[in-house]
Formats: sequence, C-alpha cells, structure tokens
Amino acid sequence: MNRLADQVMGPVLAPRDEGYDAERAGWQTARRHRPDLVVGAAGPADVRAAVAYASGRGLPVAVQGTGHASAAVAANGGVLITTARMSAVRVDADAGTAWVAAGTRWDQVIHRAAPAGLSPLSGSAPRVGAVSYTLGGGLALLSRTFGYAADHVRGLDVVTADGRLRRVTRDCEPDLFWALRGGRDNFGVVTGMEIDLMPVTTLYGGALVFPVEKAADAFGTYLQWAATVPEAMNSSIALISLPDVPAIPGPLRGRYTVHVRIACAADDPGVGERLVAPLRAIGPMSDTLGALAYAETGSIYNDPVASSAVESGTAMLGELDATAVQAILDLAGPHAPVPHIVELRHLGGRLAHPPAVENAVGNRDARYLFNVVSRLERADITRIRPAHARMFEAIAPWSTGGRFLNFMNGEKAATQVRSAYNATDYRRLTDLKAVYDPENVFRLNHNIPPG
Repeated sequence: MNRLADQVMGPVLAPRDEGYDAERAGWQTARRHRPDLVVGAAGPADVRAAVAYASGRGLPVAVQGTGHASAAVAANGGVLITTARMSAVRVDADAGTAWVAAGTRWDQVIHRAAPAGLSPLSGSAPRVGAVSYTLGGGLALLSRTFGYAADHVRGLDVVTADGRLRRVTRDCEPDLFWALRGGRDNFGVVTGMEIDLMPVTTLYGGALVFPVEKAADAFGTYLQWAATVPEAMNSSIALISLPDVPAIPGPLRGRYTVHVRIACAADDPGVGERLVAPLRAIGPMSDTLGALAYAETGSIYNDPVASSAVESGTAMLGELDATAVQAILDLAGPHAPVPHIVELRHLGGRLAHPPAVENAVGNRDARYLFNVVSRLERADITRIRPAHARMFEAIAPWSTGGRFLNFMNGEKAATQVRSAYNATDYRRLTDLKAVYDPENVFRLNHNIPPG
C-alpha cells in the first residue's frame, strides 16, 4: 500500500483510514463497496498505477463513477478506483464534439456545450456520470431521435488490465473499441472519451400527471399513441407511489399517480403541442409541458439527487396490448403490498437501427424498456424481492428475453448479464475478454468472463 501511495497523486485508503467510508460511498446505498484499498484517482497515471498494483497481486479491480451512477455489485475486497477527481470537459464547437474525463457528470457537459448551441445525449438524471452511462449503452432523453449515447462515441482513452493507457478508436484497436461501447467496465478503466454533440438547444418537454383512478385509461391511451408518434417524440409512462414528505407538492403528496414524461426534439413547440393532444385529452391533474432549454431537462423526470437504497429490475418488452397493461396494473397501485415505481420507456426509432460504427449494445428490436424500482426505506427487502418476481412473471409473455445493462441492479443482475447482448455479440465479448483481460481483473461489475 505504501508503495502505491507513493506513485499516485490521489488518496490511497484502507478500511482503517479516515476518509475511507466517504471515498467508497456511492449513490446506491443498498450495496456498499468494501475494498481492501480505495484509490481516489486524480488522473490517468493514478489509474495506471492502481491497475498495475492490483494485477500484480492478483486482486480484482472495481471502478466507481460519479453522481447518480450506482455499483453493479458490491466490491468486497480488491481495489476500488474512484474517478470523481477526474472531472473535465473540452468542447470543440466546430467539430460538434466534446472530450469528457472519467469523473464528469452530464450536467457539467450540458452547461459547457450550451454556449455552442450543442447538447450531449444525456439521460433523465443530469447528475449521472457520463462515462459509465455511455459505456453501458446510454439511453438518452432523445435516443429515439438520435440513438444510444454509445453510438456517438468517437474515441476512448482506457487503461487495460496490463496497465497500459491506450487510445482506442474505430481505426485503432477496433475490436476493443467495439467491446467497450456496451461492455461497460469489463475491458478496462476508461479515463476519457470523445463524443458527438447534438445541435439541440431547446426541446418541447415536461410531464403530465394523472390520478391513479385514470391509470388504465392513461396506460391504454399511451400505448396506442406511442405506436403512431415520429422519431422526434421521446417519452415514458410510470406509475409512481409518491411519499408523504414536504418535498412533494401538496396535491401529489402521499398519492399514487401516473406520470407521462415527454421530450420532443422539435424546434417548433407547436409540433409537440399537436402530438401530445391525445394524452392531454385524458385530463391531467398537473401539466408542465412546454418549451425547455436543454439545460432544464432534468425537470422532466425530477430524478432524486440524494443517495438512496433501492432494489430494482428491468426487462425489454415487445409490442404491448390491453392485457399487458392489466397485468402490470394488477400488481401495482394503491392496493399493492409494496410501493413501487413501475415504468415503461418507449424505444424504437433510431434505437432500432445499427450505428454508423457498430458496438456491443444489444436488444435493438425491443419496443419498450420496463423498470420496477422500490425504495428500501418504504418496505423490507424480504417483501420487495417476491413482489418484483411476481411483476416480472406477469409481464413475461411480452418480454423479448433481453435486458438493458445500465438498469440491471437487482439481486439477480450478476446472472442476467448475458441477456443484455445478442448471442453472437456475447460470444465475441467473451473472446475479447480473454485477449484484453484473461485473468478477469475487471470482475467486480456486470461481469463478462473470459472465453
């Protein structure tokens, strides 16, 4: 440990050291890392030293990003590398690109890109770490319009298991470039990435909130509506149990409500207004739709900023019908024994098409992403897990069998990694893992073992 501490600029902490708990803490408090050492990397050289130290001693390596991102599995033992100190953004307005360091959050990229009239393909939570989000695929607010965030990566700087810092692009080590975009942290520690920015400054967005009594009507209308909208329209629908706390507006506090979230990539707000008319006709109790600067799009979902203990699960679904809606509503809502957030995110559009430079992101044929999330402070885990199992059993007839890597956080996530990829792509990933990480140093994650 002392030798490693002499080689790096950031802190090197053991469980007995002051600051260890703060350094290892992440947004998801239900799974806490407890490594033998945690290295607060200040730059690529620190990452190289930490990986070389771990590899030379047969220790596994875990990587912890910043912000809203959460650990796939708890790192018990080994070396944890945190990247929060590696925060930097460089925007090239002429090229329409940005270089983003490993510890940068999306809100930082958004604010740096805005003066150039550009925006990144960030998601519903602006405080998510940009790199980990993108390596897992990156389902953005505007992904139906532009594709996955991983589809718009131009280059990656990555430290592989041999301690080398590599520059990886479509032309330089193309196999590794393919695997990293979708394989997340299985092939190394990405210290920076170059991405495309989109020529978007404003959009039409916000949320419609309906009382739970209109849930069947809202879900049914939403599915019929989603089947007709153009690629410019991005949306989701969720049944949410809101806690009775002062942070929630009075009329919504302590209630089950249905939320339809909208992000329409149209310069003319009138386009969005016309498209959402069938949803407004249901009669929302709250309506925040309107023109939004891209920097304000975090208000659409209002994802929590504070750390939280949650159990969640996800599945990719095909086309849905009224029977599917009823299957979901039968297990959710005020009568459910466990309060949930149950969500459908509309896929399709550009998500269904292969990118210009192929990557490992799978399941592009899915029509919806299904998520269920439960907070542990509102129900015991022994009740939450059986309730989730019943939910996924109920929607199984509409499942494609696939899952989305970034949302795989439940107790079975470690056994479900294969389902995030097409079969041939998964075999290719295991073969490349054997080339770049034959000892599976990077295994404290959604692990892809060497073939």
